Amino acid sequence: MRDKTTQDRPVDLPTGFNAWLLDCAPAPGCVTCRTEWRSLKEAEEVGEIWQAAGHATKIRDHASGSH
Repeated sequence: MRDKTTQDRPVDLPTGFNAWLLDCAPAPGCVTCRTEWRSLKEAEEVGEIWQAAGHATKIRDHASGSH
C-alpha cells in the first residue's frame, strides 16, 4: 500500500446547517441552560461547531428533565 500524500477535500455542509444544528433557546430561569448557552457561544466563536452542538443538545434536553 502506498502512502497518501494529499489530504481529502473538505466537506461542504449545506448552507444554514450550523444554524439548524445550534438552534436552541435556554429555558428562562435555568442556571444550567444559561451556562450551556454561554459555553455554546464561546465554542461557536472559536469555530468548535461540534462542541457548540453538544451544548445546544443539553439546552434542548431541558424539556426532558435531564437537568
